Amino acid sequence: MIKLNHLDYYRLPWNLTDNIISWLEPTAKCNLACFGCYRKNEVNSHKSFEQVIEEILLFKRMRNTDAMSIAGGDPLLHPDIVRIVQFIKAQKIKPIINTNGIALTKELLKELKKAGIYGFTFHVDSKQNRPGWKDSNEIELNELRYHYASMLASEKNISCSFNSTVYRDTMQYIPGMVEWANKNIDIVNVMVFILYRAVTNDFVDFYLGPEKIDMSNLVYNSEESKVVDIKTEELYEIFKKNDPNYDACSYLNGSENPESFKWFLAGRLGTKKKIFGYLGPKTMEIVQTFNHLLFGKYLSYTSPKISRKGKSLLLLSPFDKKLRQAVKNFFINPFNMFRRLYYQSIMVIQPVDLTDDGRQSMCDGCPDITLWNGKFVWSCRLEEQLNYGINLRTFPKEGIKLNKKSVVS
Repeated sequence: MIKLNHLDYYRLPWNLTDNIISWLEPTAKCNLACFGCYRKNEVNSHKSFEQVIEEILLFKRMRNTDAMSIAGGDPLLHPDIVRIVQFIKAQKIKPIINTNGIALTKELLKELKKAGIYGFTFHVDSKQNRPGWKDSNEIELNELRYHYASMLASEKNISCSFNSTVYRDTMQYIPGMVEWANKNIDIVNVMVFILYRAVTNDFVDFYLGPEKIDMSNLVYNSEESKVVDIKTEELYEIFKKNDPNYDACSYLNGSENPESFKWFLAGRLGTKKKIFGYLGPKTMEIVQTFNHLLFGKYLSYTSPKISRKGKSLLLLSPFDKKLRQAVKNFFINPFNMFRRLYYQSIMVIQPVDLTDDGRQSMCDGCPDITLWNGKFVWSCRLEEQLNYGINLRTFPKEGIKLNKKSVVS
C-alpha cells in the first residue's frame, strides 16, 4: 500500500469551535435499516421544535459554522423539517439535509426550497436494503443517484452531494461511481466515500471506568469476526489507477496520529466528458483563508451556480503547480475557452482508528460534531453517550498488534 506524506497536502484549518459544519439530529427515526449504521432506529424519537431550536441556538453560540447538517435518523420524517430549515436559514447558516431520499417528494422539495434549503447529501449504497433496490450493486444504484440529482437540478441552485459507505466487497465499484460523477458533473457537486468501521471485542476490550463492556449492546456492533479496516491510502490507489492525474489537495489528520488521513479532499475541474485537472494545496488554502477573512467563516458547500464557474479557479494557477497543469490541459484546445468548466469534490472519510496502545484516533477538527447534554460530542459515537453517558475507552488484548489487525467503532 502506498505511503502518503501529509506534508504534501494542506491541513484544513477547521477546529472544534470554528468549523465548516455542525451536525444537528432532530430525530433518530428512519425508514431504512442500513447495515453499518451508527444510530439506533427509534420510532418515537422526534425532538420537539422547541428542543431543536434550542440546539441550533446553542450551536450558534458555541461554534462558528458555515453550514448545518440536518441528520438523524432521517430528518425528512420530522414533522417540522420545513420550519427547522427556515429557522437555520434565518440564522445565516446554510441548511443541508442528510437523507436517504425515500421521503423526498417534488412537493416537499418545493417547500424546502422556499424555506431556504441550501443542499442535500443523499446516502445511497448497496447495503441499505432499499425496497426495490435490494440486489442492486453500486453501479446499478447510479440510476437512483441520478434520479435525486435530477430532482434537485429541476429546482435549480441546490447543492447535490452523495455519501456511500465503502466495504471490502464494494471497493471494486468505486471507479464506476467516480466516472458516473464525472458524466454528471453539471448536477453532482460532491461525492463522499465513507470507509466502513465496525466494533467487536476480538482485538480490544472496551471499558467504562473499571468495568468491561460487552459491545454487542450497541447498534454498530459487527456480526462479522475479524473485520479488517479499509484505509484512505487504498482508495487513493484506486483513484490514481482510474485517473493518473488524480491527487487530493487537503486533509484532516487523526486526533492521536497526526500523519493519518481522516478526511481526504480532492477538487477536480472538468466537463461532462473530461477531467482536466485537480486543485493543489495552495488553492484550497487560499479559498479557505480568504473566505474566513471576508465572511468570518471557513467555506463548506458551494452552490451549483458557483461550482459551474470552475474557470474562475484557474486564476489562482500562478500560486498552484497542480492547477497550472489543469490550465495547460484545458487550453490545449482553444475552443475550450467557450465551454463551461465545473468544479467537483471527491472526498474520503476514514472514521475512528485504534493506535497500537488502544487509543481511539478520531477526526481532528471533525465537521460532524453534534451536541449532547449541552456539550460537543462526535456524532458517529453518540450511541456510547446515550447508553453510557461517556465515550468508552479501549485497550488492546494481550498479544494483539492493532497496527496489523484493527477493528473499531
